[in-house]
Amino acid sequence: MKKMYHLKTCDTNRRILKEMDTSGYILQEIKTEPITVIELDELFALTNSYEVLFSRKAKKFKQMDLKNQVLTEKDYRQLILDEYTFLKRPVIINEQEVYVGNTKKRVDINQNIGIKK
Repeated sequence: MKKMYHLKTCDTNRRILKEMDTSGYILQEIKTEPITVIELDELFALTNSYEVLFSRKAKKFKQMDLKNQVLTEKDYRQLILDEYTFLKRPVIINEQEVYVGNTKKRVDINQNIGIKK
């Protein structure tokens, strides 16, 4: 399966979508079509961690004072399900490989899945 979870209001996600050949990919905009329990658990099966999928850059992370709490994998899972902004994005599934986030290092790795420089 080829799939991309993204947020259309995110400039970086829009740039990546523009630069990437998305033919053959299922594109899921997470604000209008939130990630389901099954989809999140499928991502967990590929990453072995909900924490890897969790965005600490979300505004609600600071608002909810989560940095001062000890979070478990169960907590990360529930937070992602409760609030779309907690899913680190984009999440790109290319068959059995998954790429999470948009850091410079991650975007460079994305060259392997068809993102043009």
